[in-house]
Amino acid sequence: MREPGPARRDGPPDQPDGGEPGSVPQARAPLPGLPPRHVLQVCNSVWYGLITRAGEVQHDAARSVHLPAWRRKTRGELRWPVSVTVIVAIVLQLLLPDQLTLHPLPSWLLPTLEGGLLVGLAISNPVRIEHRARFVRWASLVLIFLITAANATSAVLLVREILTGHAGSSPGPLLASGASIWATNVIAFALWYWEFDRGGPVHRAHGTFQYLDFLFPQMTIDEMTPPDWEPYFVDYLYLSFTNATAFSPTDVMPLARWAKLTMLAQSAVSLALAALVIARAVNILPG
Repeated sequence: MREPGPARRDGPPDQPDGGEPGSVPQARAPLPGLPPRHVLQVCNSVWYGLITRAGEVQHDAARSVHLPAWRRKTRGELRWPVSVTVIVAIVLQLLLPDQLTLHPLPSWLLPTLEGGLLVGLAISNPVRIEHRARFVRWASLVLIFLITAANATSAVLLVREILTGHAGSSPGPLLASGASIWATNVIAFALWYWEFDRGGPVHRAHGTFQYLDFLFPQMTIDEMTPPDWEPYFVDYLYLSFTNATAFSPTDVMPLARWAKLTMLAQSAVSLALAALVIARAVNILPG
């Protein structure tokens, strides 16, 4: 009598259960202690996303470090160079004779208004020009307009006196008045360039606009320019002075149409003023 034993199986002894020879084996169950496959796929996707994002942040940070200062966000420029220059313009206007001021307004009225606006602007940004509300920008524009209007009036009156022969018989006061009006003209146009180039000093500090209105030479030679260089008011004052003396651009090129027209107007005013004043002064010099 045969003793009971395991059931007989046909086929090779090493053939796994549930399949025939040549068939594809079915997927095995995950080992104990490991999460399911779909959980691993989600974790891998999240990890890959974090690694990619970290690489992008590192790339952006490296790129911002290598960008020149005039193309990225920086601190605003100091207030005092602009304030000192405006004070010089006000003093030059006060030194002009009464016949070269706007009548019937008193000669002290416009300089007083300009001084009051300057004090208000200094209070709004006492150290650096970094924050500017809408009314602060309008106050700055009104200040520049008053300086320009008062100086343009003095220039027209001086030219009229020269053409009509009432400029006097002494070359000293004539040259002094002409030099004062010419210097104030340089300051006024420097303020216009500084206020409107790429939206003004605040927008330039924030790097808001990348399209250039003026092309400074430092913007084209990065390897020879300090990484923290950006145009300040002194650069625009230099631009205005060279344009008034050479009657054309020197090293700073105007790119925007408004910049070209403004420099054209300044050159025309400087040329006419200098030619008439010098010609009259030479004509009345003692022989």
